[in-house]
Amino acid sequence: MLTPALEKLLILQDRDSKRLGLEAQLKAVPRDIAAVEQKIAAEKAAIETARTELKQLETNKKLLETEIGSAETKLAKYKTQQVQVRKNDEFQALGHEIETTQKAIGALEEQELQIMYAIDEAKKKFAAAEGVLKQNISGHEARIRTLREREANFAAELQAAQAEVAVARQPVGEPELRVYDRLAARGMPVCVPVRGGKCGGCHLKISSEVESAIRGKGDGKLVTCDQCGRIVWWDAA
Repeated sequence: MLTPALEKLLILQDRDSKRLGLEAQLKAVPRDIAAVEQKIAAEKAAIETARTELKQLETNKKLLETEIGSAETKLAKYKTQQVQVRKNDEFQALGHEIETTQKAIGALEEQELQIMYAIDEAKKKFAAAEGVLKQNISGHEARIRTLREREANFAAELQAAQAEVAVARQPVGEPELRVYDRLAARGMPVCVPVRGGKCGGCHLKISSEVESAIRGKGDGKLVTCDQCGRIVWWDAA
């Protein structure tokens, strides 16, 4: 049978457990938000990486265009010189340069064509990836808004729970509160039932003296487990 002091402590423990649960949930929200923000950063980084790769391809294409333009200028120069020369060996030498330059231009144009294909594919992939990633980011941002709302709700509930704890502490005697607070500092639960001769906290067998005290043969004071120190009561169920 529960003593009046123990009944009051059980009410206090229930309020305290609720408060502690809300504190833990409230404390977890910033960590959850930080984790979602990291996901957003990763999604944005992926978009930037894809954009950088596309820009690099476009830069390579411009470099090739410059190189092709330079080679074509050189080719025109060789052709002009070839028309003006009188010696056969000079004519042939310029013809060799013209042929070499034309081959080089052909190779550069082939590279340019490949890069143009690569740019087209990169643009398609970037557009598709950007759409998916932006959708992911939108989902993450919605998750953060939900977490912010939850944080505000937890804060309000915690304030109410703290008030309930304060009310539940008032009828408890000072000696009982000292014992309760000392044990609560170690962790919940503070008050546990004894079933089958075993403490509901540490699950070890209690002594016969403790069992006698909680089965109604004591003086009505709080009884603690001789193994873990928690406040115990006899549960005949």
